[in-house]
Amino acid sequence: MPDYESVDPSRIPARTLRSGAQMPGIGLGTFGSDRYSPAQIADAVEEAIRSGYRHIDCASVYGNEKEVGGAIQRSGVPRDRLWITSKVWNDKHDQAEASCEQSLRDLQLDYLDLYLIHWPFPNHHAVGVDVSSRDPHAVPYSHEHYMSVWRQLENLVRRGLVREIGTSNMTISKLRPLLEEAEIKPSANEMELHPHFQQPKLFDFVTKSGMVPIGYSPLGSPSRPERDRTPDDTSDTEDPVVLRIAEGRGISATAVCVKWAVQRGQVPIPFSVKRDQYMASLRAAASDPLTDQEMAQMAGIDKGCRLIKGQVFLWPGADSWEALWE
Repeated sequence: MPDYESVDPSRIPARTLRSGAQMPGIGLGTFGSDRYSPAQIADAVEEAIRSGYRHIDCASVYGNEKEVGGAIQRSGVPRDRLWITSKVWNDKHDQAEASCEQSLRDLQLDYLDLYLIHWPFPNHHAVGVDVSSRDPHAVPYSHEHYMSVWRQLENLVRRGLVREIGTSNMTISKLRPLLEEAEIKPSANEMELHPHFQQPKLFDFVTKSGMVPIGYSPLGSPSRPERDRTPDDTSDTEDPVVLRIAEGRGISATAVCVKWAVQRGQVPIPFSVKRDQYMASLRAAASDPLTDQEMAQMAGIDKGCRLIKGQVFLWPGADSWEALWE
């Protein structure tokens, strides 16, 4: 093993799921296909696991699960000490079980700790499209369709291929009927969460319903694809409050965002292939928390700024991206 600094995984807070399972309180995201090769991402995953990460967030659509699977195996960390998540992509909703089986083969695993429905719509897009791209076959949300996908995930649990199942990019109005009808309740909801987009109503609904909120784009996603950028976007790491707290503590603005996320109770999953960046996030999760006053200051900077708007999933006749989040 290389001679470099690592973080003791026992120092990372864990989140308890409704089943009693323990999810590590920070994970490493693997969505970087717009900027980095599968090999680059796999190298980061291998080194991150060796350095203390125990939670890796994957998805079939990222196009790198084979490489990430090899990295997991090479890390040398026993399977039962890792938390591996994957997701079924929109164009595989009718074949969710087969998609999960493929992810398991690619990741070289016998089971997944968590399997999510990536988006609640069957709408999808080609790799590398811009913000104006639309799927001509896109349709509005259908609870009946969603439940047909959910029943497949429930069966994956019964088959022992998946330990926990959950949702992603959902809203309260979509989650309510799912919670009423699900035979196996969702354990987690993956959602955009960062200081400028705190989603307090959805966050409270998720936690009060017994789900763990997993927060993607926890640093404000500075390297997100161009299709997810609009002129009104704001930057969390340039916020005066974040910078003031960072300066007072002698840490980076990104570390403040991670501390806030972990202390609030969500599981941040920052992405980076750069060791200094992903290790800074891990150290932040393991170090002293923010004060109550600092947390109150952070709560006051929510701007309702959604960065991942999902425009490419809109259906014919939909006026704007807000329709995806109703």
